[in-house]
Amino acid sequence: MKLWSGRFEKDTDALVNELNASIGFDQRLYREDIQGSLAHAAMLGECGIISTEDVSAITRGLTGILEDIKAGKVEFSAENEDIHMNIEALLTARIGDAGKRLHTARSRNDQVALDFRMYVRREIPVVTGQLLHLEKVLCRRARQNQNAVMPGYTHLQRAQPISFAQHLMAYAAQFRRDVTRLEDCARRLNECPLGSGALAGTTYPIDRMQTAAALGFDGPMGNSLDGVSDRDYALELLSALSIVMMHLSRLAEEVILWCSWEFKFVELDDAYATGSSIMPQKKNPDVAELVRGKTGRVYGDLMSLLTVMKGLPLAYNKDMQEDKEPVFDAVDTVELCLPAFAGMLDTMTVRTDNMRAAAGRGFINATDCADYLTKKGMPFRDAYTVVGRLVADCTARGKTLEELELEELKAVSDLFEKDVYEALKLENCMALRGSYGGPAVQETTRQIQEIEAFVKAREH
Repeated sequence: MKLWSGRFEKDTDALVNELNASIGFDQRLYREDIQGSLAHAAMLGECGIISTEDVSAITRGLTGILEDIKAGKVEFSAENEDIHMNIEALLTARIGDAGKRLHTARSRNDQVALDFRMYVRREIPVVTGQLLHLEKVLCRRARQNQNAVMPGYTHLQRAQPISFAQHLMAYAAQFRRDVTRLEDCARRLNECPLGSGALAGTTYPIDRMQTAAALGFDGPMGNSLDGVSDRDYALELLSALSIVMMHLSRLAEEVILWCSWEFKFVELDDAYATGSSIMPQKKNPDVAELVRGKTGRVYGDLMSLLTVMKGLPLAYNKDMQEDKEPVFDAVDTVELCLPAFAGMLDTMTVRTDNMRAAAGRGFINATDCADYLTKKGMPFRDAYTVVGRLVADCTARGKTLEELELEELKAVSDLFEKDVYEALKLENCMALRGSYGGPAVQETTRQIQEIEAFVKAREH
C-alpha cells in the first residue's frame, strides 16, 4: 500500500507508477535522507512532539538501515516510488508505529529539498579536490618548462614568443576561478530547507535552528515557499561544472593539436592514448577528445534543468523530480574527466625542441623588432610599417628576420645596429617580457607560487 493511498479508491496505473518512480536514480541520496531523518527525529523529541522512546527506536532503525544499504543488503522497491518512501517503509516494517511518527511536521517536499541540497554540498569538495590536484599537475609541469620557448597564438596563427610554462599557467588561472566559483556556490546553498513542510511550514512547535545546526547549515531558509521550490544551488553547480568542462575542453583541443604530426609539441603516454583497429601507426588522444565531447553533455544537463525550472509557479511541482538526473550526470561526468585529464597531462612528454623550432618560424619576433626601433627613437606606427615591409621581403625570400644581414636591415632604417640580433633572439624576446603576468621566468615563477599557495591554503 502506498503511503499516500488514503485519498484514492483505485490503484495507480502501471505506466503511471513507472513514470512517477524515481528510486532508480534518487537512491544515491540514501545517506542524506537518513542523516536528515535522524536530525528531524532528534528535534521532534527535544520539542516534545514525539516520545524519547520513539526517537530511540527511530534512531536505532535508521542506523541499521544505513548499515544494511552500505552492505548491499537492501533492495529498493519501485512501488514505494523514491528513496524517501522506501526508507520510511523499511523503517516502519522494522520498528512498527514509531516509524510512522517520523514524518510528523515534515513533507516529502522539504525532505527532498534537504537531501538534494546536502548531496550538492557533499559533492562540491570532491570536485574542488580534483581541481586542486589538476592545479598541482599544471604547476609541476610549468616548473619543468619555464625556459621552453613556444609560439603563442592568436587566431591560431603564430603571434609572439611565450613559454610553455606561461601557457599552462593560463589554464591554472582558469581552474583557480573554477574552485572559487564552486566555493561560492557551497556558501550560498548552506541554508536548511527542513521545516518548510509542504510549502507553508507547520503548526507543530518545531525548532528549525536545531535541525539546521545539527546538519551543518548556517541556518534555516527564511521563507518556506522558497525552501521547497528553490533549485538555484543545483543550477549554480551545473553552471560552474559547465565552465569547468569548457576550460577542460579548451585545453583538450590544444592537446589534440599538439599531439598531431603537424605540431608534435607533446606525446601522450601510452596509458592515456589508444590505437586504431585498422591503422597500426595511429596513437589517438582519446582522453582529450572524450573530455571535449563530454563537455556538450554537461552543457545539456544545465540547459535541461534551466528549462524544467523556467515556468514553474511556486511552490513544489512534480516537474522538479527532473532536477536530480542532470545533476547526477554532470557530477559523475566531471568527476570522471578531471582525474583522467590530470593523469594525461602529468605523464605526457613535452617536445621542447619542436616547440622551439615552430617558434623560429612565423616571425613571432616581429613585434620585438618594432619595439627595438621604437626604443631607438622611431614612432611605433612607423616602426610597425618598417618591420611589416621586412616581413614581406623575408616571406618572399624564405628567410627569417634574424637571418637578414645588417646591411639589409640598414637599407630600410639606419637605426638598426648589431645589437638588433640580440633583440631578435627568441629566448631574449621571451625573457624580456617581464611585465606582470608575462612569460619571463621571474613572472612564471610568481604565477606558479601563487597557484601553489592557493592550493596549499585549501589542503587539510
